[in-house]
Amino acid sequence: MSELSTAQRGKIRRLSQPKELSPDEEGGELNIVPFLDIVVNILIFVLATVAVTFTATIETKPPSSGGTHSVVKNESLSLTVLIASDGFSLKTSGGSVATGCTGVGGGITVPKRGSKYDYKALNECATRLKSSSAEFQEEDQFSVSANPDIDYQVVIQVIDALRTTPDGKGTLFSNVNFSVPQ
Repeated sequence: MSELSTAQRGKIRRLSQPKELSPDEEGGELNIVPFLDIVVNILIFVLATVAVTFTATIETKPPSSGGTHSVVKNESLSLTVLIASDGFSLKTSGGSVATGCTGVGGGITVPKRGSKYDYKALNECATRLKSSSAEFQEEDQFSVSANPDIDYQVVIQVIDALRTTPDGKGTLFSNVNFSVPQ
């Protein structure tokens, strides 16, 4: 074997050394580490700032159309609460309940106190109506209806107000039906 000349060894050395490539000539490989760092940081930020929302469900039955399967007892209370901008209007199978929950009559049964709805007075009135007859004691449902300008939170607070007795120890109405004001 012949030995290589100095010029040949220099040429081999130059060709065997890695070339410094410009970013355009890197052969299609991308460095995605900085991109992944940004994505992970954004993900952590989003997860840390997302507000946790808890939802509660209220079991209801859709209103029936009053067909042949619907049976209405004559001895039922059939309480309906209409939420108006002035307060609550209550209606039973005996007719509309008068202001102050004193008897049969028209108007707002439980007016607002100042600018706030009086949920305590609504609960006391519903308790009084339910305890007015022995036939009403087993009734566990009422209907709620609201004018279009009423906040959904008010509807939920009415449902909550009519669930338990004023002392909070007994169940007043456990089932709610939604109806459309007419």
